[in-house]
Amino acid sequence: MRLGLALGYWGRGPDPGHVELAQEAERLGYDSVWTAEAWGSDAFTTLTWIAAHTSRIRLGTAVAQMAARTPTATAMHALTLDHLSGGRMMLGLGLSGPQVVEGWYGRPFPKSPLTATREYVDVIRQALRREGPVELAGRFHSHPYSGTDGPAGTGLGKPLRSITHPLRAELPILLGAEGPKNIAQTSRIADGWLPLYWSPVRTEVYEASLTEAPKGFMVAPMARAQVCDDVAEGLLPVKAMLGFYIGGMGHAARNFHADLMARMGFGDEARRVQELFLAGRRAEAVDAVPDAFADEISLVGPRSRIAERLELWRAGPVTDLLVTAPDPATLRVLAELNS
Repeated sequence: MRLGLALGYWGRGPDPGHVELAQEAERLGYDSVWTAEAWGSDAFTTLTWIAAHTSRIRLGTAVAQMAARTPTATAMHALTLDHLSGGRMMLGLGLSGPQVVEGWYGRPFPKSPLTATREYVDVIRQALRREGPVELAGRFHSHPYSGTDGPAGTGLGKPLRSITHPLRAELPILLGAEGPKNIAQTSRIADGWLPLYWSPVRTEVYEASLTEAPKGFMVAPMARAQVCDDVAEGLLPVKAMLGFYIGGMGHAARNFHADLMARMGFGDEARRVQELFLAGRRAEAVDAVPDAFADEISLVGPRSRIAERLELWRAGPVTDLLVTAPDPATLRVLAELNS
């Protein structure tokens, strides 16, 4: 199992310690470093900055949001950064949810998410392989633009092939997927999967969706890691994250994160967190997140406890553990335990 460093997205502003943390991860032998985006900082600019200050560690987006860019624009970002970094780029993509897609990007959330994702990946693959002009008569993505399901175009568009020759035609593409059908499709069309929550003691939740995964398929979940004496205190950032995602990152009637928590055995608790968060009682919503759930999806506590629990992660299908760690000391402990 390889280790990666997940830096997430910015809050109020850039974190001045992220570059140093990425450099430390590289020195410790971590395989990858990942950036993300929500509705503030973008994933590619930050990753490019990190690429300029590192030399070996692989670079991934976990995740770049599909609604933010056309698939050809995303392909341009990926092939550019792959060249600049000497072939270190991995493209992690996510569809996000209706609240973000329609509220922030001002675009309709696709009525058929599986089809929209499949078409998006198809266009990127065509652009990167550069075997010919990009052409797709899709339901959500058409190249050239047809205007069938949108505003009328000029009809003057023609199929184009990237001017720039991609460094790698098979640049790895990973997808953030939560629903069983979406995960199953990911195993067929992508090179890896980026689970949002992963419990090493509930791998049966995902087992059926991964039956078609080919050899070498990456399973790369993110997990908060912190070496500390007080487990309850160390879990507070995990619970805060879960409270926000379960309660606020989606509508009461459609929240993929809450649905996933329910499939993992915490349905009543997920609904309670949602109710409290949407009622404006955010502190209570965080308190309502079960410690047991937060603990299952993270690595928190003294070194000996983390060592014992890390073995559970190593025993399952996880190929890459992407840790969000607040300090270099935690990164160092994980590197030692995973060696």
